[in-house]
Amino acid sequence: MTKKLIETHDLRVALVTGGSGGIGQAIVKKLAENGFAVAVHYSGNKLRAETIVDEIVQQGGKAISIGGDVADEKVMHEAFDIVEEKFGGIDVVINTAGIMLLSPIAEMNLADLDKMHRTNIRGTFVISQQAARRVRKGGSIINFSTSVTRTQFPTYGAYVASKAAVESMTMILARELRGKDITVNAVAPGPTATPLFLDGKDEQTIDKLSKAAPLERLGTPEDIADTVTYLATSGRWINGQVIFSNGGLA
Repeated sequence: MTKKLIETHDLRVALVTGGSGGIGQAIVKKLAENGFAVAVHYSGNKLRAETIVDEIVQQGGKAISIGGDVADEKVMHEAFDIVEEKFGGIDVVINTAGIMLLSPIAEMNLADLDKMHRTNIRGTFVISQQAARRVRKGGSIINFSTSVTRTQFPTYGAYVASKAAVESMTMILARELRGKDITVNAVAPGPTATPLFLDGKDEQTIDKLSKAAPLERLGTPEDIADTVTYLATSGRWINGQVIFSNGGLA
């Protein structure tokens, strides 16, 4: 990764937190295909992030990798600085970083609750705060919720609590940025075939969830990436919304 400032011209720039993960990776690749320079954020998997960056660069795109804890405001301030230094500014911030720990509420380990809420709530707040200060006019901020805020599946109580907080702060930020020409939305995927979703589920559970939506399949990371890319590009009249990308799941 060169220290030299990358030529920008009219280049649009996106930072994707959790960009080395299943949905994040699909978003990164879709944005790169649409001409964005992308900053691929990772928390623990540096090699995977750098592999994605190499793939984009080999195909003629522009990309860098950035590590760090999304809940650490100093580290994320520096991460945003790096993106601005390399590409000249930031137009789109997509916050897919999150963790999911499932348990009935009565049995939830409170250390797990704190861990999850630190990443999902504080992390989203830190990223949203930096994005609100940095994103250029005409840009977008896109956070991530979950369709389980509506379907209310058992064992998802603590996770859904964190994502309901994400939805609320997203809606308020959209209104706080009045007059800045920056859209702020949340995407709420349904059951999507990612390691985060599939981990710990048996085949019977996965099959049942795949039949829950009228389209009778699990979503793919690419399905979610299509929704995000629309919001980041042509969906300029969509603002202050939660978009349920779930195949019609009730």
